[in-house]
Amino acid sequence: MYAIVKTGGKQYKAEAQELLIVEKIEGEPGTKIDLEEVVMVCDDGNVKIGSPFVKGAKVKAEIVRQAKAKKIDGFNYKPKKNERKRWGHRQPQTHLRVLEVVGGK
Repeated sequence: MYAIVKTGGKQYKAEAQELLIVEKIEGEPGTKIDLEEVVMVCDDGNVKIGSPFVKGAKVKAEIVRQAKAKKIDGFNYKPKKNERKRWGHRQPQTHLRVLEVVGGK
């Protein structure tokens, strides 16, 4: 059984005992959370598609750790103006362990 869940403006495939890396969700490691914006649930070929979400479906997960993604290096340059700027960014992310996928009605 798996579900397509929406969090942080993106959609992820969630299966039991899998590790998901999603946009930052507030909470300490060890905190259990419910992701209730489930777009689709598939259980052995039986597919439920929500409009926009499947009623009663949720994904139970536990926060494993809070981390940052790999650094993105950027460089802005304007010719003939002697203008150069280097910058970097590391996006915060949350690592989740999916405990259970609960199918909806």
